[in-house]
Amino acid sequence: MSKFLRLGLRSTVMAGVLVYAMSAAWAQDNPTPPVSGSTPELGQQSSAEGPDVMLPPANNPPLSGLDLPSLEPHAAPLSYVQPGATISESADSNVAGEPGGGSVQSVSRAVGSVTLERVWSHYDLALDYIGGAAYYSLNGVGFKTLQQMDFDQKITWKRGQLSLRDSFSYLPEGTFGGAYGSQGSQGISSLGTSPFGGFWGGSSLGSLGLAPRILNLSLADVNESLTPKSALTAAGGYAFLHFYGNDVTSGKAFIGSSQYSAQVGYNRLISTHTQIALVYGYQGFDFTVFGTAFHSHIIQGMYGHRISGRMDLLVGAGPQFTRISVSGGGSVAQTKIGVAAQGRLRYRFPLTSLDLRYERYETSGSGLFAGAQSDIASFSVSRPLTRVWRGSVDLGYSRNSRLQSLSSQQLMTCSSAAGGNPFLLPACPGVDANTYAYGFAGAALQRAFGRNWHGFVSYQFNELTFDHSYCAGVPLCDRIGNRHVGTVGLDWTPRPFRID
Repeated sequence: MSKFLRLGLRSTVMAGVLVYAMSAAWAQDNPTPPVSGSTPELGQQSSAEGPDVMLPPANNPPLSGLDLPSLEPHAAPLSYVQPGATISESADSNVAGEPGGGSVQSVSRAVGSVTLERVWSHYDLALDYIGGAAYYSLNGVGFKTLQQMDFDQKITWKRGQLSLRDSFSYLPEGTFGGAYGSQGSQGISSLGTSPFGGFWGGSSLGSLGLAPRILNLSLADVNESLTPKSALTAAGGYAFLHFYGNDVTSGKAFIGSSQYSAQVGYNRLISTHTQIALVYGYQGFDFTVFGTAFHSHIIQGMYGHRISGRMDLLVGAGPQFTRISVSGGGSVAQTKIGVAAQGRLRYRFPLTSLDLRYERYETSGSGLFAGAQSDIASFSVSRPLTRVWRGSVDLGYSRNSRLQSLSSQQLMTCSSAAGGNPFLLPACPGVDANTYAYGFAGAALQRAFGRNWHGFVSYQFNELTFDHSYCAGVPLCDRIGNRHVGTVGLDWTPRPFRID
């Protein structure tokens, strides 16, 4: 099953890039006549407001900015409140997420949500909150809290925009492919997700066991148009990952981290649908163990091709320079040179919507490593099947390589404290491995029951794999953990309440 998952994910990504990126990006590259009342693209001006007014580029924002172009560009902005609720029941084959372990257990979840959108002439406010609880039938686990809140405040003026954002989550497992019901439920499947993973540190790539954690990402970014065809962007962020339950007697000792990030970019519109950009990025990591710190500098060239309301294609790559410093027992520093890259394709057909993404950046290591070089790929597609049925499929894969090996002294301390058991890590936070990979594949069906109710059923397969070093000297150790999760549930999503 593990080989099937890895081959399937790699094949999907390669096929998606070759087929969709080529056919969708260029075969249908025909200018779309502007719709009356729609927001102009970057470089277009409103004749009614004069030549000096640069309207917000909602349909074609700068490539190096944090906003994505809307695939529904002609939807009228509304101020509203949208409540919701979800209940679900899951059968989980390895609810603790341990390599080689697990038995089928039930998980009951109940969450509520509320979304607020408030639009003024130059200010837009968006708030999302999801909260509830999960009950795990596994002995000793019981109830776990599920919380997530997202905030986005935009301030616009003639030539630019300032955004203040924050994403907070408190969850018992990682946010990348968490087994919350695939894409069947809008409430549960969105728990822990953040559009700002990879470079900014807004995601946790995989879990070893159930470990409650707080993940928070705060961002501020500004866009400023210089001319009808050029723009500057700047952004800064702070993220931290904190684990609860790091009890030495239980063998749980994950690595907390904090990350400072900054990015500046110059963007140039070279045709109606095509942009290029040059970007500089900085990442600074600090960890709760070993006095380890990483500092990374990235220079990246970017190319984007966008057709309003239909397609968003972006590719970028460039060198990455990393300075690794370790204090304690004598200061040690080394420099590594690598490559940072990203790619994204979103396409909206008449019925089908797809999203294909790839990122290669340095990350915090998700509590398992004190810093990692991560390759992250994901693919999702959804479409209505009939008037009341809707289907979706989502895949994800991340490969994480330790940036700095443990010293011989640290390895001896870990080995003696663990007593030869690789699952007991009280004096060795994280895991003694060189790489780990985490992947998932899921599918869901959703059925509407009237306007306000939707039922869903989903299946998801997760796999966590460590390299051979994780089990060094322990012949009976299983370095692979598989997890099968089947979920059935019910959503309540009433019509939004207008607050204009």
